[in-house]
Amino acid sequence: MSTEAAGKARSTVYPILFAISIAHLINDALQAVIPASYPILRESLHLSYTQLGIITFILYFSSSIIQPFIGAFADRRPTPYILPAGMALSLLGMLGLAFAPGYITVLLSVIIVGTASAVFHPEGARIVYLTSGSRRGLAQSIFQVGGNAGSAMAPLMTAFIFYPFGQFGAVWFTLVAALGVALQGWVAGWYRDRMQQVRASNKGVASEEEQLLQKQVIGAIIIIIMISFARSLFGSSVGTYFVFYLMEHFHMTIPEAQMYIFAYAGAGIVGTFLGGPLSDRIGRKNVMLLSVLGDAPFAMLMPHVDPMWIFPLLIILGVITHSSFSVTVVYVQELVPGKVGMVSGLITGLAFGMGAIGTVVVGALIDLTSLTTIIIACSFMPLFGVIGFLLPSDRKRNANQSIQGEA
Repeated sequence: MSTEAAGKARSTVYPILFAISIAHLINDALQAVIPASYPILRESLHLSYTQLGIITFILYFSSSIIQPFIGAFADRRPTPYILPAGMALSLLGMLGLAFAPGYITVLLSVIIVGTASAVFHPEGARIVYLTSGSRRGLAQSIFQVGGNAGSAMAPLMTAFIFYPFGQFGAVWFTLVAALGVALQGWVAGWYRDRMQQVRASNKGVASEEEQLLQKQVIGAIIIIIMISFARSLFGSSVGTYFVFYLMEHFHMTIPEAQMYIFAYAGAGIVGTFLGGPLSDRIGRKNVMLLSVLGDAPFAMLMPHVDPMWIFPLLIILGVITHSSFSVTVVYVQELVPGKVGMVSGLITGLAFGMGAIGTVVVGALIDLTSLTTIIIACSFMPLFGVIGFLLPSDRKRNANQSIQGEA
């Protein structure tokens, strides 16, 4: 690689980075339309809670579990214009949801939206990797904050779109999807040109990449998936069941209890943004260990204090727990830079999807035992992060990365 090209590779391309972050916001906001529409769909189509649960499962399966496979395909054959095509699928999904006459049509629409989301994330992660230069932690945080902000819009959608307009309100999101198509078409043009430069400057890398796929690297990826699964399961359990704990133990109303969960989610967005830049300074592994173990004492304390203390504890937990969300993705990308799509799909898709599905198991355990018992048990879950000490150090991981260069 020439000196000029090397300089460009190390500089952060902020216009594209912010554009793909906005695209992430749009993508995850469209995905959030599904749960936001539940109260209206249940009434207009007379759906049962079991049917709503199946919709949730289908959404997580189609949007998360298949991500690694799409990422692996994209690693072998990057396809820039799959991005606007995926957003066009989301547009069709919104139309289907708005005019769905029955349950089966809703399921088909959910599959379309979920598949579109699965298409976006691996290629979106690769674009972030290419735009990040030497500030990969910061870049991934900016990208992840966009997605978190989109997901956080679900309550607002329920209140301001579906409540006044009913099921037909989903049609308004086709305008958002159309904006996403145009934005991602522009990003795809840059992505196509950048990939041509990368191919020209990295001939012969593929044979060296195979040397990296050793037992140690595979073991590190497995550890990261396990940590991400535990962290996602803890976070989704707090977001799903802790509100009932507050209502049951402290006789809070639904709006009062939801304010606590909103504080946790809002703090999570802040933590997601702070974690990436911090990892650029002190290392990816250190931030991950701080995140998964640093929140353990606060988590274990929370079921045993009064509501006055629960609120600040949830804010602290939100910041600390989410601080490693973007960092884990960057860690595995730098561990195997030639397979950015696949490993990004494993972390952002498979691990988080498994965590969300695991929440269903937590709910079943609550039914078998008691809410208090499982909330206390979940408070010990962050201790599982101790396995992070088995991860290769940043110095060793960077040595592996230097073999390959940018791919």
